[in-house]
Amino acid sequence: MSLTLYNTLTRKKEEFTPLEGKEVRIYTCGPTVYSYAHIGNFRAYVFMDTLRRVLKANGYTLKHVMNITDVGHLESDADEGEDKMEKAAKKENKNPYEIAAFYTDIFFRDMGRLNIERPEIIAKATDHIADMLEFVKKLVENGYAYETSKGLYFDISKLDHYPVLSNRNLDEQIAGARVDVDEEKRNPYDFAVWIKAPENHIMKWESPWGLSYPGWHLECSTMSRKYLGDEFDIHTGGVDHIPTHHENEIAQSKGCTGHIPAKRWMHVEFLQVDGGKMSKSLGNTYTLDELQKRGIEPLAYKLFCYTAHYRTKLNFTFDSAISSQKALNRLREGYLFHSENEQEVNKETIEEYKRKFIEAVNDDLNMPLAMGIVWEVVRNEVKSKQFADLLLEFDKILGLDLKNAKSYLENQKKTELPKEILDLVEQRKKARENKDWAESDRIREELKEKGYVVKDTKEGMTIESI
Repeated sequence: MSLTLYNTLTRKKEEFTPLEGKEVRIYTCGPTVYSYAHIGNFRAYVFMDTLRRVLKANGYTLKHVMNITDVGHLESDADEGEDKMEKAAKKENKNPYEIAAFYTDIFFRDMGRLNIERPEIIAKATDHIADMLEFVKKLVENGYAYETSKGLYFDISKLDHYPVLSNRNLDEQIAGARVDVDEEKRNPYDFAVWIKAPENHIMKWESPWGLSYPGWHLECSTMSRKYLGDEFDIHTGGVDHIPTHHENEIAQSKGCTGHIPAKRWMHVEFLQVDGGKMSKSLGNTYTLDELQKRGIEPLAYKLFCYTAHYRTKLNFTFDSAISSQKALNRLREGYLFHSENEQEVNKETIEEYKRKFIEAVNDDLNMPLAMGIVWEVVRNEVKSKQFADLLLEFDKILGLDLKNAKSYLENQKKTELPKEILDLVEQRKKARENKDWAESDRIREELKEKGYVVKDTKEGMTIESI
């Protein structure tokens, strides 16, 4: 059965064939580790995980690289603003390396909680400064980069075509578009590949151009080439990377090697919150920890991601997340019910379910359709261990850890709030609705005496044991 995947470069679905043999070489844009990754970030990594699992289910081996941006880049996607790593370091009174180490560990902890497979190669930007310098030297040698008093810029006028991914009119291109950022630039759309560091800049390295640090786009071009070669199979990232970061990666790679680095570019759409944009200023960049406090497991969030195709926007609400938690529990219970029964299922039925499931995931990772097949199996009137085994087979792609379903359900029962506490929470909720603040405060103190602390947020009331 053929595998088709959408290619942003050609704007169509194409049958997938690796460049070489049965090995698929992939590059994924990883996190900038200056803060906690939020659920919007993790939609991209759930997509990455699904892609990996589907490729492996089709018999391919993987050589997959993901970068960790621990050098930092400017707050704007253009060449302006404050360095994100240094800003976080000042805020937390730590050096940027401590910031990077802390948030890298948290990121991989959360990857584990989502049961996301780790790529074969994790490449930290700070481990590849020498490689980046060689890449910049090659750009200069090939005539694609020039020096100003502020750094080295890529000369887009030397390219045969720019941009190639976003298909924008160049006048709308946002990367480095502000002419007043550096009047020495030959073209307002030229972007920085190497930046001369101000005296007080912490993260900087010796170079032929003095103490400097890399431009944001440079690390991905450099590390994908180092580990995957001049051309490789798939490059993944979020749709926000299309107009600037990935466009400039392609430009740099063409300037260095003459090639667009990836044969196929795949992008996951935005996660919205309550129908609108997710942003720190709106206070809705929720983390997995914040979901967990509301009784929503990381794996329930992963299941929630399967309710929409990766190329369509997905709207997060706490109601929908709670529904996904309930659905995950039903899936676990259904799997266990099948596993405890020995009714016979004919082989043709099993094979038909398998065919339909693989057909769905092989059609550009159509997870909503694939989950429809999963629920057909769960709800089948015949209860059979054969169906339980089939669900485990599907879970090699879903990554919901169904084999440990019983443990998850038992742990939930242990952590459920006692009825007495739930009743008090409900009473306090009604008191607040009636604007009876004295009664609300009295119940808060009673809950505290019983070992529970209540927090009132704009998203609602939360309760935690002390």
